[in-house]
Amino acid sequence: MTQLATGSDSKPPSKEEQKVDYSLSPGLMQRLASLNVSIAFSSYQSGLLYFLGRDPKGGAHLHQSAMPKPMGLCLDGQGRLTLTGGFQIMRFENVLDANQRVNETFDACYVPRTIHVTGSLDAHDVGIDENGRILFVNTRYNCLATVSSRHSFEPVWRPPFIDALVDEDRCHLNGLAMDGNKPRYVTAVSRSNTIDGWRDRRADGGVVIDIDRNEIVCQGLSMPHSPRIYQDELWILNSGTGELGVIELPEEQGRMGKFKPRTFCPGFLRGLALHGNHAFVGLSKPRYKRFEGLALDQKLKDADSEAWCGIQIIDLTTGTCVDWFRIDGAVSELYDVEIIPGFTCPMAVSPASPEAANLITIERGEVAG
Repeated sequence: MTQLATGSDSKPPSKEEQKVDYSLSPGLMQRLASLNVSIAFSSYQSGLLYFLGRDPKGGAHLHQSAMPKPMGLCLDGQGRLTLTGGFQIMRFENVLDANQRVNETFDACYVPRTIHVTGSLDAHDVGIDENGRILFVNTRYNCLATVSSRHSFEPVWRPPFIDALVDEDRCHLNGLAMDGNKPRYVTAVSRSNTIDGWRDRRADGGVVIDIDRNEIVCQGLSMPHSPRIYQDELWILNSGTGELGVIELPEEQGRMGKFKPRTFCPGFLRGLALHGNHAFVGLSKPRYKRFEGLALDQKLKDADSEAWCGIQIIDLTTGTCVDWFRIDGAVSELYDVEIIPGFTCPMAVSPASPEAANLITIERGEVAG
């Protein structure tokens, strides 16, 4: 097993946190080096934002930062990292110049500079539009929303089958696909218009909605998550079946598209990032009641496999897993995955940590005399 160094800016790990084992494929670090990327991923279960990168000697390094129920991740074109979590949406800035390092190890240091207190909205996926505006999936209110300087949120769009803006998670809206800087598709577990109605439609009620057309373009999915537009295709995780695939979109308005699976991964899938010829897929263990009774159960039996938690890197040409990172023990659920290009070993500062209070950086510019 490849050795893994870990670091954290949060409090010392509890006994529960210590019951976590990490393992990775022998070629993972070499692959990250060849792609010139590192990986960020979130787990609301552990309350940690993770960065998996390479230390100065080329070894694996996992940095962990305590965050309030971390969920959706988005790295924008300005190099800012946005995170939904708990009752806040945070925007992180990398405060290091190209020649700077933290502890002679970290070449990127993401510090929370803007924190929007939204209240508990169960915010999921997040994106940034052409004006730098934060767009996030407001699951609790069944809509796409943005932040407000005065209020908890400002609604931007809601599905055509949701008849009112109400505090009822009706359809479990969760995923957001940005087309460049424009929101284009969202996923929902169902088209239910009654409170908590989505729970009865987990097996085959999932839909993809075209925001521009304001209509459903694919249905019959099982708890779809993490839609992403990449190389002119709409990729998606059909989580209830454990499949990564694409949506063959309809050419005519009013017609339905089809889900075409490309590969099976042994877990409940959430979190997808695509880079080069690879898909970075997040896997979770389906341990809770909302995961039970799905096709994933039978698929795991047919493959004589157990579900596991971690990240698999899938070759898009062959559909095979070429590298992996696995978590065993107390942490069994991830939510999102993001690629950090151009940095070998990034870290983040927790907003409640001593580091956030003591790390002072200065904007360099002309100073009036």
